[in-house]
Amino acid sequence: MPEHKELEASIFTIEQLKKFTYFSPEEEAQLGQVIQIHPMRVSPYYLSLIDWNDPDDPIRKMALPSVEELNLEGFYDTSGETENTKMPGLQHKYSETALILATNRCAVYCRHCFRKRLVGLPSEEIVKRFEEAAEYIAEHKEINNVLISGGDPLVLKTEIIERFLRALAKIDHLSFIRFGSRVPVTLPARLNGPNLLALLKKYSKKDKRLYVVTQFNHPREITPQSIKAVSNLLKAGVLLSNQTVLLRGVNDDPCTLATLMNRLVSIGVAPYYVFQCRPVKRVKHHFQVPICEGVRIVEKAKVNCNGHSKRFKYIMAHKTGKIEVLGIMNGEIYFKYHQAKDRKNLGVMFKRQVDEQAGWLDDLKTDAKAD
Repeated sequence: MPEHKELEASIFTIEQLKKFTYFSPEEEAQLGQVIQIHPMRVSPYYLSLIDWNDPDDPIRKMALPSVEELNLEGFYDTSGETENTKMPGLQHKYSETALILATNRCAVYCRHCFRKRLVGLPSEEIVKRFEEAAEYIAEHKEINNVLISGGDPLVLKTEIIERFLRALAKIDHLSFIRFGSRVPVTLPARLNGPNLLALLKKYSKKDKRLYVVTQFNHPREITPQSIKAVSNLLKAGVLLSNQTVLLRGVNDDPCTLATLMNRLVSIGVAPYYVFQCRPVKRVKHHFQVPICEGVRIVEKAKVNCNGHSKRFKYIMAHKTGKIEVLGIMNGEIYFKYHQAKDRKNLGVMFKRQVDEQAGWLDDLKTDAKAD
């Protein structure tokens, strides 16, 4: 099925889902309430990966709404994106990186999304005039790379993507451009068509590469279709890396995580980060794994990874920066600023008291001796 036809055939309603699985009247009403607040969209391809006989199927957990989303614990802007917005759709948190929110649409509205506040909803956070964003980037010569995200920018029409690339390619001080996209995972047919691939090949130059940073979260997402999509991107000269989110009930198991990382390397995708699930409202309660548990899962997984597949960092995308979770020793958790909004914090290490229930830096107590 062509990708535009597949997007049109996406599942949006509980009534459509009832063709595949049973909901009690109470559950149906609750799920209807959930998707009124945070819409559902599942591509037919991604829906086909669900094992309907398994109520704990990890693909189902990521794609389908849950009554757990009625839990309001947490908050929506966990990384301080609002305070780093320079104009609608343009964020500049880290000196060398500009972030463009190109769309609020995706092929699948993942239930664990940290931008749940805007995906699938009317939003003022999406870029309105790309040319103005490009002008800002051109004026700020400290910016050496741009991340185009959303939503998922690769669901946009090819001619819109070309307009973005054409504008950015003119900026000499940019070294590379990244697309943050789950399309290789959720809509791989989008990466079969010659037009988009030819466009990406045109703009992925030897001295200014294009990257796709994708998000495979479970080994079952690595299918013949997704492998072909990855291969097509590689043939077009696009480099791929992966950011996994550590998710309860999905990949919070060392064997699952190690299998995922090893398989990613085997298909040409470099493991980059494993993100601590953010304390997002309607996400935190059922997806977040406590940090201490996460440390143990990651370290046990790395035992079964090879040199390439264990290169990823366990990261917390905090409002102050990307904080690497280094490990636990003598009742304390050790951290390091991998990236920082305040550049004087770059590379700084610090520690907090162990709290087995804490899921975020702000939940941990500061020991007077620790800093």
